[in-house]
Amino acid sequence: MSGLYQRNFDDPEEVRPFEDGKGELRLVNLDGGPVGRAVFEPGWQWSKHIKPIAKTDSCQAAHAGYVVSGRMKVVMDDGENAEYGPGDFMICPPGHDAWVLGDDACVIVDWQGFADYAKR
Repeated sequence: MSGLYQRNFDDPEEVRPFEDGKGELRLVNLDGGPVGRAVFEPGWQWSKHIKPIAKTDSCQAAHAGYVVSGRMKVVMDDGENAEYGPGDFMICPPGHDAWVLGDDACVIVDWQGFADYAKR
């Protein structure tokens, strides 16, 4: 990519809603691949709101993201777990469940794992 480039999540190339209205993913496309901003509403859980779309036992996406707001817990298939909050950068390999903690939406910008996430 040469020169300046600008995209805005308010005018994305694609929007993918989650099950039961529990959030959405907005994607902008860059030369290196898509970047996504997901809003996970309170009560959202991967195994309830994405699993029916993904049709896998756990999330098989690898994530490299930044938590803008809210809190999320991630539990790996082997039981390892972590909680992420505002300002945290997260690396999360495939094979996990995740859910929103608390009463606030969790907003995450991800540079790696959203290309096929919640894709119908």
